[in-house]
Amino acid sequence: MLWVVVLAAVLLLVFGPMLWVRWVMVRYGEQIDGMPGTGGELAQHLVQRFELQGVEVEATEAGDHYDPVERKVRLSAANYEGKSLTAVAVAAHEVGHAMQHHQGDRRLLARTKLVPLADQVARISSGLMWAAPVVGIITRHPVPFSFLIMLGLSGLVTRMLIHLVTLPIEWDASFGKALPVLTAGEYVAPEEQVVIRKILRAAALTYVAAALADILNLVRWAALLLRR
Repeated sequence: MLWVVVLAAVLLLVFGPMLWVRWVMVRYGEQIDGMPGTGGELAQHLVQRFELQGVEVEATEAGDHYDPVERKVRLSAANYEGKSLTAVAVAAHEVGHAMQHHQGDRRLLARTKLVPLADQVARISSGLMWAAPVVGIITRHPVPFSFLIMLGLSGLVTRMLIHLVTLPIEWDASFGKALPVLTAGEYVAPEEQVVIRKILRAAALTYVAAALADILNLVRWAALLLRR
């Protein structure tokens, strides 16, 4: 019975933040008739207002993000075309990353270089871990198996750490950039600011949820290793 409680607690810890982020985005994604523009239009306006030269705004199916390589603010169709508080907050958040880039934020520049490498390492690491049992059966020796598993785990740890160090960048995009812009420019009514803060907090914690998912995967593979 105890292990069931522990398992439930672990799953809640790992998936709770992810589910909360999704719930917040959906909860405040309802269309508001009086909204003067869509999320895409707000993003375009902010890009022009702050003279973020070379930055473009477009819809995407890959999820809301700012691409510092191509200098594009990409919004999901719901946020690009939507007139909701979620669309407004997310658009401002992603433009916040474009503002960081424009200002030469070293943290963002470092993450831009590290993320593709970490993702590649993580893919290789997953392949190594899946290949480890086969290698162990072929060699019939624990050392090659353990070596491949340790290499695989190191890749997962690397990606997890990058997700965690990303938090200050995301927090600044939400509360150092987006919120001041939205409140000072009166893009949202005073009574809507509490909700906007909640959405911006969810946007900032997206990578924390991803890091927790990596931790769960790391623990799963570590448990398999310890059982051998």
